[in-house]
Amino acid sequence: MRTFPPTGPARLPAPRRAPARPADEPPAGPNWRITPYLVLGGLFWVVVSAAAWRVPMCCDFGTHAAVVERLRADLLHPAHPMADLPGAGSPYYSPYSVVQGLFARLTELPGRVVVRLWGPLNLLVLITGLGRFTRLFSRRPWAPVFALAFSVVLWGTDVTWWSGFLGLLSMTGNLSYPSTFAIGLTFHIWALTGRMTAAERSSPTAARSAGPARPLEYAALGVLTGVVVLVHPITSIGAVLGMAGLAVARRGARHRAAAARWALTGAAALVVAASWPYCDIFTLVGDTGIDSMHRVLYENLIGRYWLIVLLGVPALLLRLRRDRRDPLTPMTVLFLLVVLYGWVSGHYTYGRLLALAPVPAQVALAVELARPRPWSTARRVLAPLAAAGACLGFFWAQAGALAPGLGVRGVERPPRWDTYGWAARHIPPGSTVLADDYYVVRSLPGYGPFLVAPVWPDPALAEPERVRRKMDVSTYLAPSTSRATRAGIARRYGVQWLLLTAAERLPKEAVVVAFNPRSGEVLARVAY
Repeated sequence: MRTFPPTGPARLPAPRRAPARPADEPPAGPNWRITPYLVLGGLFWVVVSAAAWRVPMCCDFGTHAAVVERLRADLLHPAHPMADLPGAGSPYYSPYSVVQGLFARLTELPGRVVVRLWGPLNLLVLITGLGRFTRLFSRRPWAPVFALAFSVVLWGTDVTWWSGFLGLLSMTGNLSYPSTFAIGLTFHIWALTGRMTAAERSSPTAARSAGPARPLEYAALGVLTGVVVLVHPITSIGAVLGMAGLAVARRGARHRAAAARWALTGAAALVVAASWPYCDIFTLVGDTGIDSMHRVLYENLIGRYWLIVLLGVPALLLRLRRDRRDPLTPMTVLFLLVVLYGWVSGHYTYGRLLALAPVPAQVALAVELARPRPWSTARRVLAPLAAAGACLGFFWAQAGALAPGLGVRGVERPPRWDTYGWAARHIPPGSTVLADDYYVVRSLPGYGPFLVAPVWPDPALAEPERVRRKMDVSTYLAPSTSRATRAGIARRYGVQWLLLTAAERLPKEAVVVAFNPRSGEVLARVAY
């Protein structure tokens, strides 16, 4: 007798559930909700932009303002940033500065005002980039807030006052510099790289069969990298090292199709850098002209980095123990290897990567402290230490950036250099000034005048010629120099003005035009 299965409703297969997303995986698609980072990051943007606006023009500000002045005068064929010479070949004329020059021409604003206006824009790029990079590792709403806080205060108890370093004090003085923009753009590049490598790792078949938009994304990433190469070459090394750390740790280029797309990224970056008409950026490869001035970056490393080493290394080890493919540790190792190479080889310019080397550890610490409870014992210990370290770093080293009354006695404040508007108002545009005072030669070109001897090496002016000009300036100002020799130097360089300190002797043939009673500096006119 034939039997049949019992009748009844047909059993349908259970629907497949999407795999649960890990707690730290970033959500798919854009998120436009009001978040703690949007509120506190916006408040940070307002406060730091205002603090940076209060800092007088100092340090390299005058150089960057001079670059904008030259582009405002001639956008296509600007003069040398500091000397009355052709500027062809100068790496100062990057896409970043050309946009500033175009803005100055359209608005008729002076270069020093345009550079100041770019500070808040640079900070916006940096804040958004750091937030996107942090969200690669955590979707917890407080993770980017912690990362921003740690990136500006968790360094050490000694300050590194140098462009591109993200300590709060250094940032307020250097916010308007191209290096700040380049680092912010680097964070965006890392965020894009991380998302693309994560997509390749999770679905290589989908990556291979992606539509035409996928190669365009890789090409766009290469274009952004090429822009960083042109804007700030040393930061571009950090950008590439970070991309390599992300790709290697997540094995994003293990498939032939993915490798071809990354090759497209590299090719696009090279094309952008090589096709820039203002300069050949590759002439800087192997240039040692500014290595000696960067040696100071290798001094007092313990005082300037001990807080992040003490707190960041445990955070990196916690992440590495949980995930051997975590990219933050390989990124840190790559940075430190290049910094070490700079020390061993004497190419101290690579010490500039010490500005980016702490970032992975700062982000790792932020992500660990933002993880949901229950916390491990290590995390319970790390949290109060991180809070104490952040307070110590702020009040001991960084508080002077916001208000002179904050911080312990003797905490550093941003420099307060004299301004030279009192002299510049008497000097016609395009005139050449002879001066050798440390502050004058770094500030006066930002108002428009040229100098006899530029401060920094520049491929647009042969280094032997720059050294000869500096020697001629010293000869002119020496008390024993004859009037005939001074006249010959003045005619050689088209000198029309002298700006002398109170300690420098005024030549008999010079006519005083303006005088600064506070500093004793004198502006004098000469004619031969």
